[in-house]
Amino acid sequence: MIVEDDEKIRQIVADTLRKWQYEVIEVFSFEQILDEFVTAQPHLVLMDVNLPMYDGFYWCQQIRSVSKVPIIFLSSRNQNMDVIMAINMGADDYVQKPFDLGVLVAKVSALLRRNYTYQDESLQIAHRQLVFHLSNSSIQYGEQTAELTRNEFIILQTMMRNIGKIVSRDDLMQVLWNDEQFMDDNTLTVNVNRLRRKVTLLGLKDFIVTRKGMGYIIE
Repeated sequence: MIVEDDEKIRQIVADTLRKWQYEVIEVFSFEQILDEFVTAQPHLVLMDVNLPMYDGFYWCQQIRSVSKVPIIFLSSRNQNMDVIMAINMGADDYVQKPFDLGVLVAKVSALLRRNYTYQDESLQIAHRQLVFHLSNSSIQYGEQTAELTRNEFIILQTMMRNIGKIVSRDDLMQVLWNDEQFMDDNTLTVNVNRLRRKVTLLGLKDFIVTRKGMGYIIE
């Protein structure tokens, strides 16, 4: 659920999240946000601070009175007191504008993983007959399967959401960093190579291709 009165920002964020296959609810009326929240029952809220009528801090308190749903503040206000107030009001994170969309998606993904357990076997991504089961962090090719570590899961998910596009090493490290996994350049190499080996052992070669000086791509 996106509570943002800047139409351009709201639309960009909504389109990006939908690209990642999230169901998005956009709030257009800012007078009865709690009522809309109760009706929609979203799994996460992106909340602007500066809103018409009442600010985001007020609506965060209202939502917290009925729900423990994750809340991420989006704000151009960068004073430490604003961040402290947001956290004290019950927010889970505070993202300052302008923000990187990839970082925002990573934060949304991390919060959802920490707060919900998905059991739906339909949560999967498939490409070149490799099936990536998000529900149990495993990959399958034909009759062969392999389990992924947390870092391998995040790397493969990021790359399979960007099939046909080069994903830079910096982007991968940023996603892992925002999922609270410290990652340096050498450790990233080890994780990518381990992931490649698992896919190759299943019988699928050259699934993750290195583009020297640029990053990695799944074509």
